[in-house]
Amino acid sequence: MKKQIALLIDDLAVREVQTQITKMVKSMGGRALFVGGCVRDALLGITPKDFDIEVYGISANQLVEILSGQFPFDVVGEAFGVIKLKGLPIDISLPRRESKRGLGHKGFESNSDPAMTIEEAAGRRDFTINTMAWDPESQELFDPFGGLQDLESKSLRHTTESFREDPLRVLRGQQLAGRFSLRGAPETIRISQELLVEYPTLPIERIWGEWCKWASQSVLPSGGLEFLRQTGWIEMYPELQALMGCPQDPEFHPEGDVWRHTLLVTDEAAAIAERDGLNTDDRAILVLAALCHDLGKPTTTEMLDGRIRSRGHCETVEIFQVFLRRLGAPPQVRERVVALCRYHLSHVDFQGSLRHVRRLSVTLASAGETLEMLGRLVEADQSGRPPLPKRLPEKMKAMLEIAHSLNVQNKGPEPLLLGRHLLELGFSPGPKMGEILRQVFDVQLNGEIQSLEEAKEWVRMNGL
Repeated sequence: MKKQIALLIDDLAVREVQTQITKMVKSMGGRALFVGGCVRDALLGITPKDFDIEVYGISANQLVEILSGQFPFDVVGEAFGVIKLKGLPIDISLPRRESKRGLGHKGFESNSDPAMTIEEAAGRRDFTINTMAWDPESQELFDPFGGLQDLESKSLRHTTESFREDPLRVLRGQQLAGRFSLRGAPETIRISQELLVEYPTLPIERIWGEWCKWASQSVLPSGGLEFLRQTGWIEMYPELQALMGCPQDPEFHPEGDVWRHTLLVTDEAAAIAERDGLNTDDRAILVLAALCHDLGKPTTTEMLDGRIRSRGHCETVEIFQVFLRRLGAPPQVRERVVALCRYHLSHVDFQGSLRHVRRLSVTLASAGETLEMLGRLVEADQSGRPPLPKRLPEKMKAMLEIAHSLNVQNKGPEPLLLGRHLLELGFSPGPKMGEILRQVFDVQLNGEIQSLEEAKEWVRMNGL
């Protein structure tokens, strides 16, 4: 265990700062401990990206006095007393007491209390896996609520009744369940169900913050979605709730209904993102697209000639948009996700047309997306249908091979003819130039011209 915890101070700069802070705090009769997520991650063998240090036994003024002149920092909130060191991923705080004063995420008061015990301070945290503290000097792990055992048993359990003070903790539970493959403890599920009434009090930006972590960091996103279902909070997302029980043709979807398929596809998307080394933003987009890609099926599914069909479910753009706004997703995220969902079946009738590949690459590029990302979504969609094999469909593979040959897999083709070329041909600036450029680019996408000289000649031949 000590070897795992050593990951906490693997960063040399963090180690040096932590050592200085520990010595200075100790000289004034206090104690500085690593707490929360960085301890949890270290125990899981994950190198922490951010570090929280909690200081006991000295006042806020003393802590500021210790740090002043030693490190540049910002103080965030007088009541909370969180000190952020500039240029380092380190937050320093005092233990604090909280008391409920009203509904919602902000409906409580919080005041620092340096006299609190480690157990009392841990008791205010959300889940037991986040209550552990590590003393880097004595090499001692403090685990007053059995967080290590819950981590090992994959159990997501709230710490104390103070969990009720912040309903946002339920959505935090969702993303933690997805990130660490955790199952909600029965008592935590129950208390989360009781907090559903407070969902409308949550700020939309905080809702998005938790959903974004779920999408960008989950190893098993389906775990978070199941936590959402078990707690009843899925009622706040009717587009997801409608997927439950929505039938699919068993020939193409032997795995079951659309909800079951969506769970599987989100997990496949996370695995593909990991395999391909996607950055945080792209990973979030891919997982969100996997979540949204079949949201249109409940409104389009019908029985036709004895078969279950969902014709047009890719075109239900408004459903995608409404759901993503419900999550608080920013416009750029919505645009990228909707583009991927809108075209996730574009390969089905593909017959090898270079024109189709060029035009699709341009359409995706206009939304900030690429054919390679579309291919990942298509692969996740196809792979989320056990016992059918996981694979990239042959027609999608053919589209990507052509895209690579045209160098449009990660961008749309660049126009051959530009405004300066028209000026050289004697045209005057104005609306007519723009119309000519659009016409020539359209012909280029059709494959009729393939060089600048051919583009200029096309303009001359067509009397433009």
